[in-house]
Amino acid sequence: QKVKDSMRVLLPVLLNKSHDSYDKIRAILLYIFSTNGTTQENLDKLIQNVQIESDSDMIRNWKYLDVPVISSFVAQQHKYPRRDRSKEETFQLSRWTPVIKDVMEDAVENKLDSKDWPYCSRCPPTWNGSGAV
Repeated sequence: QKVKDSMRVLLPVLLNKSHDSYDKIRAILLYIFSTNGTTQENLDKLIQNVQIESDSDMIRNWKYLDVPVISSFVAQQHKYPRRDRSKEETFQLSRWTPVIKDVMEDAVENKLDSKDWPYCSRCPPTWNGSGAV
């Protein structure tokens, strides 16, 4: 049976005082393996809450074995909001819309967040809205 919210299952195990730190490290690694990586923020919070700072290298060193411990794709995938395209006309074989379409439309409409997209320039103040910059 597939676990829907693995963090909800993981936290009681990590916060249980009867488990030793090696079992908690194993549980965190299983979480990372099952989600194909996690964000740096999430990993730091897990390590601090479980109080295994001294053993955190056991988790972080898996990157040397090409295990995606920190995955930037995971962060980007959940971070960027998707547009509702349920009412758009689609072809029978192409119902899925890639994220890049949303990003490009936001770039044209000048709606990209400058924190996430620092190299995309803002429109000049004299821009009349006649086209993409």
